[in-house]
Amino acid sequence: MFKVVIEKECGCFQRSDLQNNLAFASKDEALIKTLEMKDDMNDNFCGKHKFKVQEVGNDFVIAMMDSTSNGCCGGGCGSH
Repeated sequence: MFKVVIEKECGCFQRSDLQNNLAFASKDEALIKTLEMKDDMNDNFCGKHKFKVQEVGNDFVIAMMDSTSNGCCGGGCGSH
């Protein structure tokens, strides 16, 4: 089983229709879904963070890239 995991659910993620901890029987299916989700998050979220993919064992983790911390996705996105 291969999983797609969002490392930190920011406010934008919580308001989206995306789901965390998706499981797939094949590695290819999980990778394709991970890349689709990462691109969607980078294109459609507030833009204050960018996301990257990391492979950790049988999981594909979508993590925030290092960025300036301005409180947005620490839960402060509610005002957007």
